[in-house]
Amino acid sequence: MDRKKLTIALTGNPNSGKTTIFNNLTGACQHVGNYPGVTVERKEGRLKFKDYEIKVIDLPGTYSLTAYSPDEVVARNVIIEEKPNLVVNIVDGTNLERNLYLTMQLKELDIPMVLAVNMADMAEANGQRIDYPLLAELLGMPVVRTIGTRNEGTDELLTKVIDVTEKGLVRTNKQVNYAVEVEDAISRLKGFLPEAKGNGIQMAAGAESISTSDINYPARWLAIKLLEADSEIIKKVKTMPYGGPLLKEAALCREDIRGKLGEDSELAIVDGRYAYIRGATREAISINKIDRVSLTEKIDCVLLNRVLGIPIFLGTMWLLFQLTFTLGAPIMEWIEAGFGVLGEWVGANLNDGLLKSLVVDGMIGGVGGVIVFMPNILLLFLGIAFLEGTGYMARAAFVMDEVMHKVGLHGKSFVPMLIGFGCTVPAVMATRTLENPKDRLVTMLVTPLMSCGARLPIYTLLIGAFFAPQVAGNILFSLYLIGIILALIMAKVFRTWLLPGESEPFVMELPSYRLPTIKAILLHMWERTWLYLKKAGTIILAASIVMWALFTFPMVDQYGNEFSSSEQQVEQSYAGRIGHAIEPVLSPIGFDWKTGTALMAGLAAKEIVVATMGTLYSIEDEEALEEKETATVKTFAERAREQSGYTPFTAYILMLFCLIYVPCLATIAVIKRETNGWKWPLFTIGYTVLLAWVVCFIVYQGGVLLGFQV
Repeated sequence: MDRKKLTIALTGNPNSGKTTIFNNLTGACQHVGNYPGVTVERKEGRLKFKDYEIKVIDLPGTYSLTAYSPDEVVARNVIIEEKPNLVVNIVDGTNLERNLYLTMQLKELDIPMVLAVNMADMAEANGQRIDYPLLAELLGMPVVRTIGTRNEGTDELLTKVIDVTEKGLVRTNKQVNYAVEVEDAISRLKGFLPEAKGNGIQMAAGAESISTSDINYPARWLAIKLLEADSEIIKKVKTMPYGGPLLKEAALCREDIRGKLGEDSELAIVDGRYAYIRGATREAISINKIDRVSLTEKIDCVLLNRVLGIPIFLGTMWLLFQLTFTLGAPIMEWIEAGFGVLGEWVGANLNDGLLKSLVVDGMIGGVGGVIVFMPNILLLFLGIAFLEGTGYMARAAFVMDEVMHKVGLHGKSFVPMLIGFGCTVPAVMATRTLENPKDRLVTMLVTPLMSCGARLPIYTLLIGAFFAPQVAGNILFSLYLIGIILALIMAKVFRTWLLPGESEPFVMELPSYRLPTIKAILLHMWERTWLYLKKAGTIILAASIVMWALFTFPMVDQYGNEFSSSEQQVEQSYAGRIGHAIEPVLSPIGFDWKTGTALMAGLAAKEIVVATMGTLYSIEDEEALEEKETATVKTFAERAREQSGYTPFTAYILMLFCLIYVPCLATIAVIKRETNGWKWPLFTIGYTVLLAWVVCFIVYQGGVLLGFQV
């Protein structure tokens, strides 16, 4: 049976439970990409319900549709330009008045909409009683009660979506009535528009809509945006044939409102929306006063304490890294043993030659050296997903606000830095939520100093090889902490000399604590782990093959003679020559040519540092097996310990260097797209390399002076 096609867009404030409902609707049938032309992450999913196949677009969480941040622009442009059949606006039932502000703006876009009042159980526990039919009547749209964490109301929501699609239940005349002066200005602009007919602005037949090749907005909405002096709309109107006179008329309207009301037209519009919201909620919501302190308030008394807040945050992250290393180690050993058996089996069934070396040393040795660390990656993402789901990550940004202010930023800038523990690419994208351009740029520049998941294989390998298990978690935690400290120091430097200016006040929503669903956590964890696996199967596999070739060729010296040993051959290979070329720069910080080669390879992706070591050690380990048939295949950690020549001190310095130096190419590409040029990506490359060398030089030379074993 051919199903009818339907596209819906989910929108709502951050922390409204939008992602949970998206997961409830789509399950695992979702994929992640970017919105066309921008690096804002886009989630899409599909489901079948009744006679429909429904595509669900998860819009970025946003508080409004005003052009203050790229998230807001993307959300409204998807609704206007991609034209979904219907919008599902998800609101937090515990804070309806604030959440409904976005609803009022969506109504002005004149698109079919269903309102999902989420976290209804928490609202009721707080003494709130919502009259859903009355609220629907007052707002002029269907309203559905949902509890995302229990998957309650999902079928009712889908049923209402189908009803609205088929019967058009949301086509009402309910709208915000602004002050008389504002309504007069809106009428002036709407009346001005038809005069431009034939000059680039045209009224769509049978509807109040303005259309050009670039713009297709409802007339009333466009008039309101011009009164709000929306920068994106003004930019687009300027390109229209009749845009100049229209903008001039809008400027006159804004001046007229300011003269009559004594305030900007934008503030008058905000007041009008909230007046409408207050009237609706006062009618439809009754509150039974409960004389008790909520669980959220009790927990926040401890977690947000001025003295205990930061130590609790650091303790939480320390525990996360301890669990990541401790619980992941046994599983990692099993996977490593599996790859060892696979390498032996493949080696035994292939004839000696380049093909055997490519498969065993290049592919299995390189990619296998990265895949074995997947349990640690998985556990890290699991822990971060849990902390985000409970609402604690928002508290972490709040408790760091005072520290962030001292470096010229505010607590909201700490959110992308926390996301950077998982991956730097979405962390850089998360800076879109910062309204101040200087705050956004500085946060973007320092976020790569946070230890992303790609660095975790390097840490795990070297910590496992050179440090005792009882201190492994502490070593790992120290690296993450150093990343935070360096990011704060560089933020202060940039905010003082490179991008000076006052930091803005910090206002951040603190959502109620809730226990995230297992499904939501597992989906988030799997989504990030799958991206890691795809990278291992594509970028890292390709890089491993390239590095194998660079370590393998040439196979004869300049006189055409075979090398006397694999060690000599590796040293004279193309990779060896590259390593020797940069060795003078790296020797003051304790690195040899082999380390330099691995670091050069890691420019593409940090995991390739481990993949390169895996390839190199596999080649050298193969010779040991050939010389001594009774030798056994060693674990990756054993090979690293025996063949690298590192001591625990030099291993730690290598981890420091990998923490600080150039982020992966994907991050550089995202910074380039976010800043619309090469200036800041090249600056990021330069300052991170210099900072890494300086920090490691100080630590290494200081260790030499103190008599550490180097």
